[in-house]
Amino acid sequence: MKVGRYCSTVSAAAILVALAAPCSWAQATVEPDDETTADRRLDTVTVTANKRSEDINDVGLSISAFSGAELEARRLDTLEDFATAVPGLVYSPSDTNTPIFTLRGVGFNESSLGVYPAVSVYADEVPLVFPVLAAHAAYDSERVEVLKGPQGTLFGQNSTGGAINFIANKPTDDAESRFKIGYGSFDTFEASGAVSGPLNDKVSARFAFDTKTSDDWQESASRTDENGSVSYTAGRFLLSYDHSENVRFLLNLNGWQDQSDPLAQQHVAVRAKTPSAPNTALLDAQPFTVEDNEAADWSEIAQPEADRKFFQSSLRGEFDLSPDLTVTSITAYSDYTQEQVIDRDGMALSGTDLTKADGTIQSFVQELRLANSGSGNFTWLIGANYEDSSTQENQRINFSDGTSSRPQTLDFISVEGELIQDITSYAIFGNVEYSLTDRLDVKASARFTDTEIEASHCIQDADGGLTNTVLNGLGGLLGGGTPFVPLGTGGPGCISLNFDGVPNEIFTNTLSEDNVSWRVGADYDLSENTLLYGLVARGYKAGSYPSLPAAASWDQFLPVVQEEVTAYEAGIKSTLANGLAQFNAAAFFYDYKDKQVRGKIPDPVFATLDALVNVPESHLTGVEAELTLRPTDGLTLSGAVTYLDSEVDEYTGYSVIATTAAEVTDFSGEPLPFTPELSYSLNADYRVPLNNGDLFFGATYHGQSDSDAAFGGSTIVYPNTPPDSALTPFIFKIEDYALLDLRAGYDGGNWMFTVWGKNVTDEYYYPTVIPGSDTASRIAGRPATFGATLSMEF
Repeated sequence: MKVGRYCSTVSAAAILVALAAPCSWAQATVEPDDETTADRRLDTVTVTANKRSEDINDVGLSISAFSGAELEARRLDTLEDFATAVPGLVYSPSDTNTPIFTLRGVGFNESSLGVYPAVSVYADEVPLVFPVLAAHAAYDSERVEVLKGPQGTLFGQNSTGGAINFIANKPTDDAESRFKIGYGSFDTFEASGAVSGPLNDKVSARFAFDTKTSDDWQESASRTDENGSVSYTAGRFLLSYDHSENVRFLLNLNGWQDQSDPLAQQHVAVRAKTPSAPNTALLDAQPFTVEDNEAADWSEIAQPEADRKFFQSSLRGEFDLSPDLTVTSITAYSDYTQEQVIDRDGMALSGTDLTKADGTIQSFVQELRLANSGSGNFTWLIGANYEDSSTQENQRINFSDGTSSRPQTLDFISVEGELIQDITSYAIFGNVEYSLTDRLDVKASARFTDTEIEASHCIQDADGGLTNTVLNGLGGLLGGGTPFVPLGTGGPGCISLNFDGVPNEIFTNTLSEDNVSWRVGADYDLSENTLLYGLVARGYKAGSYPSLPAAASWDQFLPVVQEEVTAYEAGIKSTLANGLAQFNAAAFFYDYKDKQVRGKIPDPVFATLDALVNVPESHLTGVEAELTLRPTDGLTLSGAVTYLDSEVDEYTGYSVIATTAAEVTDFSGEPLPFTPELSYSLNADYRVPLNNGDLFFGATYHGQSDSDAAFGGSTIVYPNTPPDSALTPFIFKIEDYALLDLRAGYDGGNWMFTVWGKNVTDEYYYPTVIPGSDTASRIAGRPATFGATLSMEF
């Protein structure tokens, strides 16, 4: 029987030095029957990475897992907070308020509302199909699991980077309740809680909520205005029904409303696409934002605001056909709407402002699977799932102060675009594991997926008809005599030129793709406390269409095709010192084909314009290590480090600062964006027993080395000759940063009081840089924040 082993987040360079000592040292210094040692052993963690409950250290995958108590103690409240606790996981805010995850260098830096992510997010195995739906999934959690590497076989076709599964606390057989209130910097008030218990001998229920409000924390660089207030409420109702010992149901009704301000940006560079345009002088006169977390700016017509609403219902049914066979059904429906105004350039001017960024998502998912209990030497699972999603995104962009508004274009001011998608996906999958010996297990899994996306895109003039005059003229000039209905005289009014070079036609297109994801591997118990594993996996991410508020031609609307990654990984999980320490490590190599990125394409009128493109060949090599140890009573130390070496093998395209079609760049040899070479986390928790409770103290130090925010970010020197100028030469390079979080308090058993601080050194940092039409801007992280919370359990 395997001894439980523990895996949390863990280890940086100083800790890794200690790992050079032979494991026999730890084993020899602790007697197995030492009762004091037994009390200090690390807890085991159960995960569901293979869609069944297992000890985390018996699973031959790289997994980081956090209990609900750990999430609360370390105040991992948001998606950004959560990413800091998992080395190799990078969170990047986007210019449309859509979160972007990159794991081990695999991500999709695309901010459209209805695009599949490379790192998929689930709540109790129910897919949160698009990134924005995961905004408030972490409250009242039993645990969170992060599965690294392609997870396309059991968790869907779009988990090329990995999968994050939030597991909620379930209804209890006994009545219980918990509540937490807190107050902090910027007049922040937060409250959360849960009430759970039986309704009768077969039915139990649980209601949980989470709410937060805070004042503005960003200050305008040009006015006395402020931005950044937070206001959201989330709730979840769970109802479990045990019809019999063999039939169980769990109903989950959850949702949230978030009216928090989208973050304003910091203006850091100017490179006018049309230097001769009158507005170039306006852009050059705009001062750059100072390097301060709280500094930012926005135009008066684009005061950031948002109203986002999400509701989801899901029903899970488990049916035991026999003691060894179980059918599981998961049915879910998600509905999301948003209304937003977003300033995208960090200036008091209106260069590329989204005065409307609205959208909707409806998604239906059904999964069925049959599995055996896994009690013997042979474990298997087969299943199928179906997805039917529709998305709509409507954006109006104002560029009245940009160089696109110039006499040659009759000074047009704004346009409005709408993308509508209908997505259907079918899949069948299976997983088998077989114990060849008491020590050696082999396993294989595969999934066939068929996806179809039907898209329509139309961009219309939003400033009174002058754009119609320009595009009618271009259609007559570039269309080569192709007949068309002139804009303003009938038709749908779509201004983007079609493939014949004429306007006034809706772009419609269908992308149909299929693939087979697979994984094979082996687990070997080197000893009772040490697992070695190796695997090879292939994952896919479906292609997608960009949502663009402005597009000169249909070439910008074309989708990217599915991307493919083949991963090779070997790792170790070892329990040391009779359960007082846990060491995990892995080495991996990813071969990447057709990576999807937001890039540039040439345009005869506007030089270069945004589009989605595929990077033909790239790869990355990485090593990660994690260590948790409990060297003495009350003290737990943990740390983790991830090293990544990524490189583009083949890609020729346009850089983010290209202003002419002649500026073609060969990006071979460049690192992948948002892939820092080094990311790390160190954590310490110390508890001092008192008569009626414990004093506790904690510290977390986490950071990353520099990385690129776009291809060539570390090598492209921003021009600094008038009219071009920039705050620093390497605008699209994200500088390295490290943040320190502290906490302390008293745990009285059924109540706890905590004081805490995040980024206590007030480190200035920015997780992303946004390229604009004529400018570039940063989104800065939060400044130092402090507060106190009181939690109670009954």
